[in-house]
Formats: sequence, structure tokens, C-alpha cells
Amino acid sequence: MQKIEQLAFLCLAVLLASCNNDDNGTDLEVVPPRPMAEVAAENDLELQEYFRTHFYNYEEFQNPPEGFDFQVRFDTIAGENADKNPLMEDIRDSVILVSSDAFGDLPEENDIPHTIYYLAVREGGGALPTFADSTFLRIEGQRLDGTVFQNRSISPTWFDLVFQPGGLIEGFVLGALDIKGGSDIMVNPDGTYDVQDYGIGAVFFPSGLGYFNVIRTNIPAYSPLIFKMDAFVINDNTDHDRDGVPSFLEDLDNDGDLINDDSDEDNIPDALDIDDDNDGIPTRDEIDFDDDGNLVLPDEDEDGTPDYLDSDN
Repeated sequence: MQKIEQLAFLCLAVLLASCNNDDNGTDLEVVPPRPMAEVAAENDLELQEYFRTHFYNYEEFQNPPEGFDFQVRFDTIAGENADKNPLMEDIRDSVILVSSDAFGDLPEENDIPHTIYYLAVREGGGALPTFADSTFLRIEGQRLDGTVFQNRSISPTWFDLVFQPGGLIEGFVLGALDIKGGSDIMVNPDGTYDVQDYGIGAVFFPSGLGYFNVIRTNIPAYSPLIFKMDAFVINDNTDHDRDGVPSFLEDLDNDGDLINDDSDEDNIPDALDIDDDNDGIPTRDEIDFDDDGNLVLPDEDEDGTPDYLDSDN
């Protein structure tokens, strides 16, 4: 069981520079961009070499010694560790298309495939987050050479996977979406959580899913990155604007992007808009809940559009 500090949920995650797309300008430099396809192929070779030559402390997770902190550690397969199982035996991958205009004016004008890799160390007993959820994570970020650019946080932090101020890098978000939260979550009187079976894992990704040609403190341009993650609490059915409609239901075009859903065209995404049809009646007053607490979306004029999205119902 893990006892962790609870942060007020209504206060979104403290902005961590290591996994954020924004920057205050003090440690940022942009180098002239190389072709993204060229860099993606180069990064994948670096990652494959890392997986062949490194292992994680799987034996400690299989038979936890007394006082084990359940922290993932990577080391080189050499010397007394020459018989360890390489990471390549444990990871799985998926291919993500990255637009060539994601980092400015690049030589290509198409979508470039990037391979992202996941390591599931301990499956959590809870649920996987959706793209619209907030997650309570403890993280550590490092480069392939072992340089740590984000120290492991003592207490977890709430991360909003969609509306984090400044935006989170895509590789980080994809990693967070791959790890289940804990089970038997209890909030104690002192404002802490007791969590059992929280998920533990890591994500490895090329620079096209990170900062690409942008230089950050301790992160050179074109660097593949690793994030270790402990997932404690998943706030499923996150409702960003507290209008009663879970944010994932406000992705009306089902494209996994809440930013482009704006039913009343007032330049406020529905997931942040307390009056989604701009009729002067708050969304919360145009929805209902049944006796079991399930969301009901009335449609008074039976035109197929629920009242909360229908300005002339």
C-alpha cells in the first residue's frame, strides 16, 4: 500500500518543465530543423540499441526484498549483469504519425511515422485513463545516456492530459495513457491517499514525440527520452468545466481532441464551456441524472440534438 499526499483536484498539475511544451525562454534554443523522417529513423536505432544493451530491475519486482521502494531502475548488461534479460524482451511498441508541421517549417510536408515503446512493470489494479482524464502520477525523466532531467518527485502530481497549461509533450501523454491507476483508493482525514496496486511502467520515445530540435536544460536537440511513471489515481470521467457532462463525451467528432469541439462557435471548447449552446441556460441546467446517477441528456423538441447543445430547443 502506498500513502501519498493528496493535492486539491481543482488545482491542475504543477507545471513541470520536463514534460511541458511551454518554456520561459531561459533554457530554450531552437536549432535549424533536420528532416523529421531522418531523425525518426536515427532515434529508433538509438532506442533499439538501448533495449539490446540495458535491463531493468525485474528480479526485484518478481521477489521484492525487504524495504524495496518499487522504483524502476535501468542498468547496462555487462560484468556481473551480463546474464540479465534485455529490455527488448519486455517492451511493446506502437506507431504514431507526427505531422511534419508540428515543429515549424520542416523540409517534409507529410505525416512521419514514429515508434513509441512501452514497458509495463506492474499492471495497476484500477482503470486506464482516457485522453480526457486527469491522472495522479509520480514521474522521472531521463535521456538514454542516463542523464536525469526530471528528478523523481517525492509526491505525485496531478497531470491534466488535455488542458495542461502550456501543453504536455505527446510522448509523455501517450505513456500516461498506457498505465492503469491503483485500486482500493481511500482518502484519509489528513488529506492523503491510501492506494493499493498502483501501476508502474516506463515509456521510451523519439524526439519527434518530445522536443525535436528544441534544446532544453539537460536535453539536447533530437534526444530520445524516457519517462518512468507510477500511476496512483485516475480521475475517470473528468469534467473540466464542471457542467455535469464528462469531458470525454464532449469530443463530439470522436477524434481524441477536445480543443476543436466548439458547438456554439464562441472560441471556447465545449469541455471548458459551461453553456455549450450559448442560449443563456447553463449546460448543467439542461441535463439530468437518473436514480442511479447516470447522465441523461433530454431532447425536448426531439430533433436529435440534446437540449444542452440545441440553442433553439
